[in-house]
Amino acid sequence: MGFKVAVVGATGNVGREMLDILAERKFPADEVVALASRRSLGVEISYGEKTLKVKALEHYDFADVDICLMSAGSAVSKEWSPKIAAAGAVVIDNSSCWRYDSDVPLVVPEVNAAAVADFRKKGIIANPNCSTAQLVVALKPLHDRATIKRVVVATYQSVSGAGKDAMDELFDQTKAVFTAGEIGTKKFPKRIAFNLIPHIDVFMEDGYTKEEWKMMVETKKILDPKIKLSATCVRVPVFIGHSESVNIEFEQPITPDEAREVLRNAPGCIVIDKREPGGYVTPYEAAGEDATYISRIREDATVENGLAMWVVSDNLRKGAALNAIQIAEALINRKLIQAKKKAA
Repeated sequence: MGFKVAVVGATGNVGREMLDILAERKFPADEVVALASRRSLGVEISYGEKTLKVKALEHYDFADVDICLMSAGSAVSKEWSPKIAAAGAVVIDNSSCWRYDSDVPLVVPEVNAAAVADFRKKGIIANPNCSTAQLVVALKPLHDRATIKRVVVATYQSVSGAGKDAMDELFDQTKAVFTAGEIGTKKFPKRIAFNLIPHIDVFMEDGYTKEEWKMMVETKKILDPKIKLSATCVRVPVFIGHSESVNIEFEQPITPDEAREVLRNAPGCIVIDKREPGGYVTPYEAAGEDATYISRIREDATVENGLAMWVVSDNLRKGAALNAIQIAEALINRKLIQAKKKAA
């Protein structure tokens, strides 16, 4: 018997990606339901070769839903995830709402898949921040090999991480540059076209932004609380794909060649690292792909046992939709959930 899956926030960037990936991976679903707010009621959306009509979250009965993929923001998740879990569905939430709750597992399947078993405490599993997800996929095998002490990361995050309106703003501003039109800013505090903005999410008292804080806290929760991490998160004029410049300090020695070999054999990682023009991956190549790509692996001679590398991934897929579906697959593969008996 297949599962019944609900996708909340189905009309957004990540929600649409979730539906695409469910179809691509032939997820064992007998029924998939697309849900969103009332203003999207009746909107048609693609699910593989089928077309689904969006239903209103506010009026939906979750009694026979097995898995709910939630991608509608923290406020919606805070209100609805406990209700949906109380109805007997496992909620896999893509917002930041539940990530820091000690009773909610924060999971990247390539890193800490066993943690999904803790979903029973609240019926909710959290997806990490998109920039954290790809980072820990690359860090985990290296940590297992040589034990990471400290990470310094600078991110170069695409506008899709801020939603469809952000993508539209980059498009409109870019067009305005070439047509001498007026450049309006709504989603971002400064112009994003042909520019960089070293500011994602709100500023905190210590001068870091919330996005930078998320990377630090989530890496500790998913991978190892002993790891020290400092991040600088930058929004760049790229539509899809987050990139990261990562410097790592290890407890034990590890050479670039050893790191390449470890990463080549690691789940979810693809190493493309030729020391020649074009011998690395950019976000353009990573868009639409599932892997976390690692390039530019080299010694960092400024610290003992140091390496530097370049990490790129599709933030809508591995950073959000794909990771959520991999969590659902982990629940099924570990036989932690079963499809509810359907009424005769």
